[in-house]
Amino acid sequence: MAKVTVSELIEGLNAIRDEDFVCDNVYAFLSEHPVDTGSIERYFHWSPEFYTRNLIYKDPRYEMMAVCWEPGQVSRVHDHAEQRCWMTVPIGRLTGQNFAVDAIDETQAYCKLRETDSFQLSDCLTAKVELEEPIHQVLNLSNERAVSIHIYSKPFDTCTSYCRNTNTFKKVNLHYTSIFGRLCSDAKLSHAD
Repeated sequence: MAKVTVSELIEGLNAIRDEDFVCDNVYAFLSEHPVDTGSIERYFHWSPEFYTRNLIYKDPRYEMMAVCWEPGQVSRVHDHAEQRCWMTVPIGRLTGQNFAVDAIDETQAYCKLRETDSFQLSDCLTAKVELEEPIHQVLNLSNERAVSIHIYSKPFDTCTSYCRNTNTFKKVNLHYTSIFGRLCSDAKLSHAD
C-alpha cells in the first residue's frame, strides 16, 4: 500500500464532511492511507522521563499529534474527555489495554477498573477508542523506540486519569512537548534530541 505524506493525510481528513467524521469512516481512511515516516520526522522529540506529545495539526474539529515513546514508557490509564480517538503506529510496536468500570463513586473520586481486551499496534495498523469503553492505557513494552500518530475529535486539554493502585481518579491538564515541530519553552528532553 502506498504511503502518504502527513500533509496529504491532513488534506484527506479535512475533506471528510463533518457528518461523516465518525469512528468507522476515519478509521477506514487512516487504514487506507498509512503515513510516510519521513514526512513526520520534524515532530519527533524524545524524553527519557516520559512519552512526548507533539502537535502536528489542530483545528476546531480535530487535532493530530505524534507521540514519541522510549522503550518501557507507558501512559497513565486515562480517557479522552468523551472525544473520539484514532491512532496508528508507523514506527515500532505498542500495546493498548482497555478497561471497563466495575464500580464508581464520583463523590469520593473512587473507581474500580477491570482489564478487558488488549491490542497490538505496529506497521501502520490503525485502532480506535470506542466511546462505549473509553478508558485505556498505551504501553511501549518493546526495547525499541516507537511513534504513534493520534487524532482526537474534538481537541481537548484535560482528561481523567485513573490510578489502579488506589482505585481513584482525577482530572489532569494535558500539555504539548512541541507545537508544529517547535519545542515548547518548558519541554524537558534528553541531550540527544
